[in-house]
Amino acid sequence: MSFLKNVIRETGNKYGSIVADGVDAADVGGYVDTGSYIFNCLVSGSLHGGLPNNKITAIAGESATGKTFFALGVCKTFLENDPEANVVYFESESAITKDMIESRGIDSARMAILPVTTVQEFRYQALQVLEAYEETGEGKPLLMCLDSLGMLSTTKEIEDTEAGKETKDMTRAQIVKATFRVLTLKLGKMGVPMIMTNHTYDVVGSMFPTKEMGGGSGLKYAASTIVYLSKKKEKEGTEVVGNIVHCKTYKSRLTKENQMVDVRLSYTKGLDRYYGLLELAVEAGVFNSVSTRIELPDGTKTFGKTINNDPEKYFTPEVMEKLDAFAKEKFTYG
Repeated sequence: MSFLKNVIRETGNKYGSIVADGVDAADVGGYVDTGSYIFNCLVSGSLHGGLPNNKITAIAGESATGKTFFALGVCKTFLENDPEANVVYFESESAITKDMIESRGIDSARMAILPVTTVQEFRYQALQVLEAYEETGEGKPLLMCLDSLGMLSTTKEIEDTEAGKETKDMTRAQIVKATFRVLTLKLGKMGVPMIMTNHTYDVVGSMFPTKEMGGGSGLKYAASTIVYLSKKKEKEGTEVVGNIVHCKTYKSRLTKENQMVDVRLSYTKGLDRYYGLLELAVEAGVFNSVSTRIELPDGTKTFGKTINNDPEKYFTPEVMEKLDAFAKEKFTYG
């Protein structure tokens, strides 16, 4: 037995391993497909990657930027990709209903909703879920979501409110930090991904317009990836049919920070898998922009709207392979 293996055995750390024996980019189990190729690139550097499969990913933005819709889109793809997968969805806004879930094509029989009011309540129930998951030993894919952190109160805030006090709970930030210190390790060791939504606000007094997440710095340190969302409405004529969502990496341990992509979030279909690839193909030189049209690798020309309306025809396996190679250069370090 080598010295290092003996050290691991002596510590009793059942999760310890020699790096050469296999610690990949996401450590355990790879990635969770987000349902959008370009968003996969943003958070993992590959069309076929996605969210780290054992870490916390934060989706932050102002009100009505589609955070909940975005998280539900990932849940839908997660369940579709594995018939044995399950989702546990903690929600603090009392906004999720059976009709909302099923109207988005999500398998409601494999999704549990757990309403939570305080940070302490969320922490306790999340740990209970992870303990139950470990005890079963089945290892079936599990995704956990919290929507949203910003709406969670604390036990002290509720007690003060009931007593008619209006003092602010100055311990909330510490409670949030303590929660993530416990959860981050548990999630990482069990290979369970977690998505958290959170609110952002404008920083007052900043020289340049700056956004910041609410809830203190706990999530900022614990999350592997933090993506800020902003949006513009997509219309067909005068009817609003969805949103074009601007996604920017505020923090990322796997890809370059401050990268931005656009995704299309349809009210009827969720995340558009191919939207954003046209711009990537032009940037990569796989397609060429010629006046108002796009020149394809075979020399033919067509309009960008035509490509976006029938993407599978134009994004062939050969094209996707070239785009994936370019994405690694564009979005990752080294």
